[in-house]
Amino acid sequence: MGTPALWVGFNLCVLLILAIDLGLLNRHAHAITLREAALWSAVWVTLSLAFNAWIFTSHGRQAGTEFLTAYLVEQSLSIDNIFVFLLVFRSFGVAPQFQHRVLFWGVLGAILLRGAMIALGTVLIQRFEWILYLFGAFVLYAGVHLFVRGHKDFHPEKNPVLRWARRIFPLAEPAHGERFFVREKGRRAITMLFVTLLVVESADVVFALDSIPAVFGITREPFLVYTSNICAILGLRSYYFLVSGALEFFRYLDDGVSAVLIFVGAKMLAAPWVHLSAPASLAIVCGLLGTAMVASIFAPRGSNPHA
Repeated sequence: MGTPALWVGFNLCVLLILAIDLGLLNRHAHAITLREAALWSAVWVTLSLAFNAWIFTSHGRQAGTEFLTAYLVEQSLSIDNIFVFLLVFRSFGVAPQFQHRVLFWGVLGAILLRGAMIALGTVLIQRFEWILYLFGAFVLYAGVHLFVRGHKDFHPEKNPVLRWARRIFPLAEPAHGERFFVREKGRRAITMLFVTLLVVESADVVFALDSIPAVFGITREPFLVYTSNICAILGLRSYYFLVSGALEFFRYLDDGVSAVLIFVGAKMLAAPWVHLSAPASLAIVCGLLGTAMVASIFAPRGSNPHA
């Protein structure tokens, strides 16, 4: 279904949206308010659902349902990224007014990275169909690991990319606002904001290793895999500023995401013997995520496990 015209048109729309975002709407650094984050979150969800409606009408129920299921899986994993981004920003002391800039360039890098990974995954699946079972085993492991460990293994200050950057480039001291590079003593140096961006990008690589195989478990159509990824990622910045102010209501999101990963991994491994229709997969994903959200809302308030 992904004709060259669709691929070009979709990517041109994404570039236009990003250009408007950075060039017009967020030219100056400022702290994103909860109201602004809620408004933009609604905009991104509406655009994604409108695109989904177009897929339903132009390519049929199967493709539309697969996109929606993949989008929900990506959305849940993307929101789970927020907790890691919060840890990164806290560790490096990034002021709220500069966090949007880091996330913008992080999203742009994530789009390029995931496009390349999806292309590679598509080629591998076409040539070696059995690799889907490796993907399934990896997704299943990722779900179990997330359920058992959560984000306890993530320590931004120990990130190997951070150690590499500090060895290769001089680090500017002190902070330099929203700038990524400065000149100190006649040489170019990186700022802590750029180091933060590198850590955010490296964290997204890890998340992509989970999410992209998981979406291949929902659909093998590259256009649906790619567009569902991008639609979820585009709203990530707004979701971050919205969710970070209400973390207590997402206490069990990790459990819901891990359950979704376990389900998708098991579905991929059981594919030769058990077939689930796209609507059935969508209902199960919605049920797992809905249960996690309801449990988060009605659970007794206490210490936030993601803090």
